[in-house]
Amino acid sequence: MEEKEIGVEEESPTSSATPNFRLINEMELLEFKDKYVIRAVNSPNQGFSASRLDGDIQPLSSNDVLGSPGKATKICGVVGTIQLVSGMYILVITSSKEVGKYHGFPILRVESMKYLPCNQALEKLGVQEKKDEAYFRNLLRVVESTPGLYYSYETDITVNLQRRLQLSEGWMSSPIWKQADPRFVWNRALLDELIECKLDEFIMPLVQGSFQTAEVTLKNAPVTITLISRRCTRRLGTRMWRRGANLQGDAANFIETEQLLESKNFKSSFLQVRGSIPLLWEQIVDLSYKPRLNIINHQDTSHVVERHFHDLSQRYGEILALDLTDEYGDEGKLSNAYAAEMEKLPSVRYIPFRFHSICGKSNFDNLHLLYDEISDDIGKQGYFLVDSEGHMLEEQKGVIRSNCIDCLDRTNVTQSYLARKSLDLQLQRVGIFTLEDTISICHEEYDKFKILWVEQGDELSLEYTGTHALKRDLVRYGKQTFGGLITDGMSALSRYYLNNFQDGVRQDAIDLISGRYSVDRNNPSPFQLNAFESLSYLPVASALLIGGLTMTSFSLNQVGRNAQQFMSSVLWAGVTAGVMALVKANGRQFCSRPRLCGLI
Repeated sequence: MEEKEIGVEEESPTSSATPNFRLINEMELLEFKDKYVIRAVNSPNQGFSASRLDGDIQPLSSNDVLGSPGKATKICGVVGTIQLVSGMYILVITSSKEVGKYHGFPILRVESMKYLPCNQALEKLGVQEKKDEAYFRNLLRVVESTPGLYYSYETDITVNLQRRLQLSEGWMSSPIWKQADPRFVWNRALLDELIECKLDEFIMPLVQGSFQTAEVTLKNAPVTITLISRRCTRRLGTRMWRRGANLQGDAANFIETEQLLESKNFKSSFLQVRGSIPLLWEQIVDLSYKPRLNIINHQDTSHVVERHFHDLSQRYGEILALDLTDEYGDEGKLSNAYAAEMEKLPSVRYIPFRFHSICGKSNFDNLHLLYDEISDDIGKQGYFLVDSEGHMLEEQKGVIRSNCIDCLDRTNVTQSYLARKSLDLQLQRVGIFTLEDTISICHEEYDKFKILWVEQGDELSLEYTGTHALKRDLVRYGKQTFGGLITDGMSALSRYYLNNFQDGVRQDAIDLISGRYSVDRNNPSPFQLNAFESLSYLPVASALLIGGLTMTSFSLNQVGRNAQQFMSSVLWAGVTAGVMALVKANGRQFCSRPRLCGLI
């Protein structure tokens, strides 16, 4: 997919006589000794200043730019502000790339960010406060590398096509942050200070997820296929530290995916959602490759499930819950518990589909068995379709909610299959395809469609697990290849490492930036309450294991030359086994784990 650096202005269409609200798209950051100034390049009097002493933000005045700044740089946008121990920090976007258009408006992906300290109080902090501030600043550095963040200067990208056209005509003239669906605004907790100062032209909602688009020609008709996924912020986190649902019914890794089809005569969209099984459950890392899954018995479990599906039905209409988990082992126990709760919700159709048993590693086409079972539901739910004048021809009346364990690999394969089936129906409905045609017979264009879903799966997986998606071959080729097996194996090993030794810190960074944890100097340090530094013991344990294995091997090599070495070998083998048993028994203590917030 072609990408280009921002800076080249292009005309964007407007959907009505009312002008669209636009954000400032060219900004400069002036760094003075006592303050930062962020202002519009084309309108230098428009902007704001932030004191480097206490973080006080004020609309720009003529006195703010007197003298020469120590440094002047171009920036792409302001992400927001956050309060830490010593004071306030501003997070700004330092580079972006245009990755396509959404309803004709340019969409940009964040390439880099940096934080600006608006405080000079570090020297006044106590010893523990300085340690806390150092940890929080490290979390901000983790935030700076957050993947999959998208925005637009000219339109809201948090609301799907059907919802957009249901809103009032003046909707697009209001500030973009007011247009946005707060569920999908990644930086919502960082915007309060800017909102309070009425800096609407600088308030930029960011969506975490994926944006992919391709131009294709089908039966001599040029059309654009766009895939946009919006990650919900209500239970945001990493793979092992955010599982299941919270007591409010918000599911982990909940994502709304919109497949948009556009031509000169029509626009259509097909929505799907995914999310963790909405029970209370956990899977705590403990150095084992596959940690045990634990279902939490709670008196409100049924209410949690009910709240989750009530919220979905209010937003999307009729819900079909598609469960792709296995029927055996821990997954089977979780699936059975889910099925038992779903029996209490007659308004939601629950379909278990044992993906691994039916599709295995190479029988992707067996998904037709699933489609045959739910094709009537898909027909009833439909898709959204409007003509070139905005007249609604079809309405999507429900949504399919898919899940596996991570809601990544099996889910992405299945959603791509259902999206292809819906795409065929849409193209037949508008007359581009006959009833016998499918996109799969247009080989080159079909490859472009599959690549959209492969790249989306990778991006969503990077955000949740830190690695590319597994089962990419099933989406792209319809079967598992040898190269794909090698790639999946490397990704699985990377997931193991990240789950055990990195994701605790990453989860803390997410909890901090999403507002789930707020820094308050009046509260006890979270690190005094949870002072055990697990990772500091890991090098010691690793050194003992490696040393023990080395000495055992060396002693065994000497046994043939000197029988006295036999007892030495036994001793070292015993020490090694003891250290291994100790590490295994205390596996959770050696793993990186979040220190700011609990699991639920």
